[in-house]
Amino acid sequence: MEQEERGHSREEQYLHDWNLVGEDELRRPSTVEINDETLRDGLQSPSVRQPRLGEKLEMLHLMGELGIQAADIGYPGAGTTMLDHVTALAEAAGGPDLSIQPNCAGRTHAADILPISEAQQRSGVAIEAALFLGSSPIRQYVEGWDLDFLVRTTEEGVALARNEGLEVMYVTEDTTRARPEALRTVYTAAIEAGAYRICLADTVGHSTPWGVRALVEFAQEIVADSGEDVKIDWHGHSDRGLSVINSIAALSAGADRVHTCGLGIGERVGNTPTDTLMVNLKLLGWLDNDLHSLPSYCETISKATDTPIPSNYPAIGNNAFETSTGVHAAAVLKAMRTGDTWLANRIYSGVPADVLGREQEISVGPMSGRANAVAWLSSHGHTFDDPTVEKVLAAAKSSDHVLSETEILGLLSEVNTT
Repeated sequence: MEQEERGHSREEQYLHDWNLVGEDELRRPSTVEINDETLRDGLQSPSVRQPRLGEKLEMLHLMGELGIQAADIGYPGAGTTMLDHVTALAEAAGGPDLSIQPNCAGRTHAADILPISEAQQRSGVAIEAALFLGSSPIRQYVEGWDLDFLVRTTEEGVALARNEGLEVMYVTEDTTRARPEALRTVYTAAIEAGAYRICLADTVGHSTPWGVRALVEFAQEIVADSGEDVKIDWHGHSDRGLSVINSIAALSAGADRVHTCGLGIGERVGNTPTDTLMVNLKLLGWLDNDLHSLPSYCETISKATDTPIPSNYPAIGNNAFETSTGVHAAAVLKAMRTGDTWLANRIYSGVPADVLGREQEISVGPMSGRANAVAWLSSHGHTFDDPTVEKVLAAAKSSDHVLSETEILGLLSEVNTT
């Protein structure tokens, strides 16, 4: 480690990072804020089970552990049960154990605004009203709306919420397919009526990173022209698989806050995944949050919504830090034997396992070598000799899958009885 002692980091010594070459195109934000939409937009997925209140409270507390600043805690206009849940969640968010700013979605209509106001009054905790209204030409055509209707509805909705003592985030649905003149008109109307945030919503996952940048910069012009201190949010969906990079682009372009859902759940193919985005922001150096509770956050959401976590899910899936390939396993083992977890967590991984409180795992399967069998037996506390290793490896080579612990223990039992 002589180079490190002379001022060279291990990253400089052992890794050449081509990402740094293009990083000049990204402007590092001074702060990064996340609004977790799991408890509202996430639960609009057609595949999820609706969680019980206790499960929602557990999710909310895990958001707090991760340092997430805000959470959409539900849609109180949906009925009395949802209103009761929102009230309880707001009380928890405003309690001594959490510092999460709660918000609730609603249309720019009294039927949705008044329940948010009621939840605020009952809980005694300030709730931001996220009032949404369709803005794209296609939506206007289908609904039979014109621009005058959008402006009038915006002004009336924001004014009502403000009269009820609610702070307002004004959300234009389908922003990424809306005409600039319409956006300028409705955002200006919302700001003049008292909205302190505007949200750019990629409702159908249409946008690309360069489109996001252009839109955020346009929104900044609108805010600057208003002369008001108004924040800008970005709300992304994953229909084109671009939600994570779009959120990074939004922050780089100057958005103050991005919206996410745990495990990326949500309508159609879902929203920007909180977990994957946070991992990427951490690796970019834009976020210094402790992510050790991120696996628990994802597992809790998975159980509460009956959403399976794919084995190959980034950073969280069972396979994220597991290798059964002989060449890979041999390199990981050599790194492990140095006693340097930094090396072991990077030799065959772009996401260091210890960032998430996880460890590298070596399994035994058809593509494995002797090193895999030795590593598995050692890590599970088994003494072994050459015949034992060869028996485990032979079984793996003749199998069509990675051997389970039960299968390997069965092989060891056979060895011990012969």
